[in-house]
Amino acid sequence: MRQPNGRVRPLSPHLQNWRWHVTMTASILFRVTIGAASVGALFVLGWLAAVACGPDSFAAVAEFAGSPFGLFIGFGLTVVLFSFLLNGARHLYNDTGNGLSLKSANLLSNIAVWGPVPLAVLVWVILYATGGNAQ
Repeated sequence: MRQPNGRVRPLSPHLQNWRWHVTMTASILFRVTIGAASVGALFVLGWLAAVACGPDSFAAVAEFAGSPFGLFIGFGLTVVLFSFLLNGARHLYNDTGNGLSLKSANLLSNIAVWGPVPLAVLVWVILYATGGNAQ
């Protein structure tokens, strides 16, 4: 598109025009989290179906959940849960009209981006320390 001053510009902003920022990362991760939570809901439905089908089906699902791949999925869904909670809290706080300055937006976005992994690790350490593992 040709601007009135004669310069050629893209029709909409492109990555070449924007500098990457933590608030962009938080926004993208929030959208990814929603998709991952949908996949997690399918695992919950599968678990409920196994419970409804009887002890043999439930034992098979419990065995899968206790496998390394099942534990990896469980840890990933724990990260998704905390990401969803932290980003949701950030959005809720922003909806009140607070946290919109550059400094506070950066702080809240950094918490939402980096906080889920340590929180998930903490939960899984507590689970294993108290004997709450799936094995």
